[in-house]
This record gives sequence, structure tokens and C-alpha cells, in this order.
Amino acid sequence: MELDESIHRLIKTHCADGDALADSAQYQAAVAAYNKAWELVPAPKTDWNASTWILAAIGDACFLGGYAASSKEAFSFALTCPGGLGNPFIHMRLGQLAHDAGDLDAAADELMRAYMGAGDEIFANEDRKYLTFLGTRAKLQGPV
Repeated sequence: MELDESIHRLIKTHCADGDALADSAQYQAAVAAYNKAWELVPAPKTDWNASTWILAAIGDACFLGGYAASSKEAFSFALTCPGGLGNPFIHMRLGQLAHDAGDLDAAADELMRAYMGAGDEIFANEDRKYLTFLGTRAKLQGPV
């Protein structure tokens, strides 16, 4: 199934607005823009590819803005959408959230899923503490 073209275009517009706001560290406003896109996704929302990337954008803006509970909620729901489970970025963020919350077993599991899916490159622009932590739980290829 594909979204109606006019709905898809509006979703992309709201997400582009959200991306621009997130790029300028206006995370609350970015989430508001992404939520406008989310509202346009037809039910059941878990059937659409757009849901996965909208929820990932919401989760990321929440993560970067320091809203851990909202970030975890968005990324966890994204796992139920097409391509969510196994998406290295989603697993990385869930691992970072678990790490920061002190749930180190869950952090190791999620960070390893990200590492296995995308290698250490996915951690290139992230705080080194996450990859360093993962290196204490698993034998990683290359320098940590």
C-alpha cells in the first residue's frame, strides 16, 4: 500500500520543516512539526513506511532535546512499523537511552543490534561513551 500522493507530499513538507528546526536545535518545535506529519498517517499507523521514519524523527528530536521518555516511546513504537525492527539507527538510540537510564543489559543488546547492522560508522557522530561501553560487553572489530 502506498499513501495518497497529496498526503505523502504534506507529510514530507511537515517533516522537512521538522528537520530544519531540529538542525537549528529547536527540538520542541521540530517535534510539533513531526507530529503534524504523524497526524496525517492513516490508521492503522503501523502499516505505513512513513510511520517508521516519522517516529524516528520524533524520537531523535526528543533524544537530542533531552526528552528521554518521549524519545523511548517514539522509538519503541517505531519498532512495530515496517522496517523498524532491525533499523540500526532506531536500535542505537534505544541503546543510548537504556545506557543513560542505567539499564546496561538492554543498552548492550540495542547497541549491539545497531553495531551489527551498521558497524562502528553509525557511532561516528555520537558520544564515544556508547561505543566504548559496547566494547566492554562484546569484542568489536577495530579500535574502539
